[in-house]
Amino acid sequence: MRIFKNAWFDRFARKERISDRALRAAVQRVEAGQIDADLGGGVLKQRVARPGKGKSKGYRTIVLFRRGERAVFVYGFSKSARDNIRKDEEQQFKKAASYVLALSDQQIEALMTKGQFSEISLDDQNEAISE
Repeated sequence: MRIFKNAWFDRFARKERISDRALRAAVQRVEAGQIDADLGGGVLKQRVARPGKGKSKGYRTIVLFRRGERAVFVYGFSKSARDNIRKDEEQQFKKAASYVLALSDQQIEALMTKGQFSEISLDDQNEAISE
């Protein structure tokens, strides 16, 4: 399972101090069947804990997901900032999922080279933001 962040989400995660460890934990919960909301079409809404607090006071993330293959964090928000995503946004995420989840490894590598995607490492050695 490879886990990625798009450039927008990477900036959001740095600003909000969301660690890669917390994002990995969110994907592990999904893999274990603990999905907060399945919006269909490979789009999930998954909660991520705020540093030092619980998931209920944390962030909602939009993850494009294909079991056993790829998870891509593309959007996030705090519950205090907005209640939910709009229906038109949900439809756009579903369109994005059909495209992103079909990308080859070479296409993903090209996006990473351009700085549009970054991969979350599977270990904590390069953890820049503490949880």
